[in-house]
Amino acid sequence: MKEKKKILITVKTYPVPSKKYDELVCTAGITEDGEWIRLYPVEFRKLPYASRYKKYDLIEAKVEKRTEDFRKESFKPAGHFEFIRHIDTKNNWAERKALILNKVKVYTNIKELIKDSKSPDFISLAVFKPTAVLKFIYESQEPHWNKERSKQLDMFCPNNCKRVKELPFKFKYIFKDETNKIVKLTITDWEVGELFLKYKKNLKLACEKVKAKYFYDFAKNKDLCFFLGTTKQWHNKSKNPFLIIGTFQPPEISDDKHILLPF
Repeated sequence: MKEKKKILITVKTYPVPSKKYDELVCTAGITEDGEWIRLYPVEFRKLPYASRYKKYDLIEAKVEKRTEDFRKESFKPAGHFEFIRHIDTKNNWAERKALILNKVKVYTNIKELIKDSKSPDFISLAVFKPTAVLKFIYESQEPHWNKERSKQLDMFCPNNCKRVKELPFKFKYIFKDETNKIVKLTITDWEVGELFLKYKKNLKLACEKVKAKYFYDFAKNKDLCFFLGTTKQWHNKSKNPFLIIGTFQPPEISDDKHILLPF
């Protein structure tokens, strides 16, 4: 059944090639009812310009449940996205905090989150607040995107955009939860890829630029939370199926109070 939902966009992952849809971006957000929602598939760079959304845009979209996906948050778009307004960073991100941290559960225990990801809840999207961020690392990876598929993407990529490049590195956070358990998770946020590609002619510099932003700025100077998500393929197979699909990094204020605001 198709239905309209107002959604605050919180996540856009780095594009990946798809046999069926050319290239895809997984998008996630929080509805006005305080429910997580995953929009998939989205061929983002093929959307009409008016339908392209940014992180922290409030949009209205017609969606329907993906019946082939057991994860309760998964829906597919059934029409264009309508922009309502952008949620800004005024007053130390007060409205963003109200619409995110006051709307959904903030996990601090990775074991609890993994337990909730299993039947019957099948939680596959969450906010996670680490107790301490220990490291931010990058590791080289072998190309795994099919070359023939990449050539096909070149053929079908719109004239006003360049085909997305596969990143030669994986970026990962190492952090502690409230039980002092050490966790290492890969981050797949679109903004990581965009920052890396700005400096791609010097791979070492590109990696250090990403680390400077995500570790020395976000982890050291901000009140960092992670947006976590799973893939359908690995949700029930992996011991810890979660990836970091985005970050939430308001200024760190010792006496900060969350403000309840209407959607």
